[in-house]
Amino acid sequence: MSIAGLEAESLYAGLLAGVRGLLKPGGALVGIWSGGAWLAERLQRDLGLPGEAGVISSTLHRDDFSRRGLSAGAEVTKLPFEIEGRHIVLVDDVLYTGRTIRAVVNELYDFGRPASVRLAVLVDRGGRELPIEAACAVVKVELPASQRLSLARDSAGRFSFEIR
Repeated sequence: MSIAGLEAESLYAGLLAGVRGLLKPGGALVGIWSGGAWLAERLQRDLGLPGEAGVISSTLHRDDFSRRGLSAGAEVTKLPFEIEGRHIVLVDDVLYTGRTIRAVVNELYDFGRPASVRLAVLVDRGGRELPIEAACAVVKVELPASQRLSLARDSAGRFSFEIR
């Protein structure tokens, strides 16, 4: 699929169906800050799940932390449920190198040992540097390494993509 054909709201329907198939009874959604957190929040509501989705940050476990440091306004991890023994579905907007996912899994294990962790993303853009694979990727696209694709959300909660 081309970049021009990416319509975030249309892709969301595919993500909803994919996550419905991945989520086990008693499982929990954890969105990766920021686009993944927005998606997980909406999935939680649309799937009729009780409580709220978790939010996880990759900041403290990034392999480039010494270079990037802690950014102002960086989101912190908020997991309003037990992780130990729970089936977790990680949600993100775009999967690229796999480094953010590696960092997030390290952060998740700081809170306990889940029974399983599955990954669901709107877009898999290839370019993996680590052996990370999404259990659900709504669409796969190829982008030049110089381009960045990220999810945006307007004041009404509708999703779109930004390409820089």
